[in-house]
Amino acid sequence: MKYIVFILFTVVTNAAAQLMLKQGMMSLGPISFEGVNPLVKLLQIVFSPWVFLGLCTFVISMASHLYVLSKVELSFAYPFLSLAYVAVAIFAYFVFREDLNGWRIAGIAFICVGTVLIAQSGRDLGGQGHEDQTASITPDKIQANEIVR
Repeated sequence: MKYIVFILFTVVTNAAAQLMLKQGMMSLGPISFEGVNPLVKLLQIVFSPWVFLGLCTFVISMASHLYVLSKVELSFAYPFLSLAYVAVAIFAYFVFREDLNGWRIAGIAFICVGTVLIAQSGRDLGGQGHEDQTASITPDKIQANEIVR
């Protein structure tokens, strides 16, 4: 649980990247590759301001996620990324006026409940994440293991 701040940072940056990419694609309008070199069109999309900012934010999110994965179990960290859907759905409702109907709200509620259950399972680790498990291996144990081989 001590890495929850980093996990939530990953979630927030992931959701922010999605919102920026949506804004970027809305500003570009419908995409068509007719009569245009596809590579040139792709570069125009990638380097449009909102899309580029969104992609950069994804890189930050991924770097944060890699850090988290070096510290905690994948089966604990990865489900938290579903909270990015919750954030995107809520912000898309307010920013882009996207539909947030009863089915989506129910799905969001299930995602939140599931994430809380997974977060509670992290307490069963007794504070031991990936880092703490590997920290118990001492040079003496490694050397003894090598001798046995």
